[in-house]
Amino acid sequence: MRPMSFGQGGSPWGPSNDDSTPDWASLAEASEARARKKRWMIIGGAVVATLAVGSAVAWGIVSANSKNDAANKPADQLPSTASIPSEGKSGGPSFDATTPPPPLDPNDFINSAAKDKAPLTADTLFPGKKLTFGDRVYTKGATARTTDCSSAAQKGLTSVLTGNDCKQLIRATYYKGDSAVTIGVAVFNSKAQAAKAKDQYDFDGTVVSLPGSGVPSFCRTTVCRQTANSVGRYAYFTNGGLTNGKDATKQDTTVFSLGDDLQEFTFQQIKRRGEAQASAAAQAG
Repeated sequence: MRPMSFGQGGSPWGPSNDDSTPDWASLAEASEARARKKRWMIIGGAVVATLAVGSAVAWGIVSANSKNDAANKPADQLPSTASIPSEGKSGGPSFDATTPPPPLDPNDFINSAAKDKAPLTADTLFPGKKLTFGDRVYTKGATARTTDCSSAAQKGLTSVLTGNDCKQLIRATYYKGDSAVTIGVAVFNSKAQAAKAKDQYDFDGTVVSLPGSGVPSFCRTTVCRQTANSVGRYAYFTNGGLTNGKDATKQDTTVFSLGDDLQEFTFQQIKRRGEAQASAAAQAG
């Protein structure tokens, strides 16, 4: 027996009859060619399948949107490009452009008694027991309401209120230490009447101070500070001073800050009144 070509443990094929060695390079190349052919067949089949699915989906969409047999007609029987509606001229329903209505003006509700229908009392204008502005805290004293405006005014303010047809006068007193301020809110039918009352008031007389609820009588015979302003159909007047029987001076800073804060609070309360009514009217429709 001949010895093996590659020594002990060599190739399992062994020598051929013509005693020649196998062409390993040719065998490897043939194997790689078969593998490449198999891969291309698989890829080609996948591409064909993908194209088939895409075509089916496209035809499905056309068929679903068709209202006649146009989808099944040859291309030369389909409408020309010019007769096909453009993107901006679809056959769906059209709607006119609409503009939302402008928001309601809160001032309209506080300018006239015809619209200003929300409840109006001393408690709605001056709620709670204290008034806080930043680090300043004031305590609420007595409140009062009357439809006889002249009964809560002095001297020239009396004729100003009655001459412009004041409908009611709401008063509230706030205090801190020996300082106290009464604010009187005069209510008219219109903004014009309130503005006229404020302009006509020349500080001859004032709103009558309101003692009670821990506040002694004040600003009846002593020097006190008065202010006046208006917003909407409301005019408001303050009368502030000291509760210890002394005249108020410019050095009594609490009298000034309390009067200014109370004016600002009253203004904001009236504005909020208009905002609340405008919001309610908008929601109602």
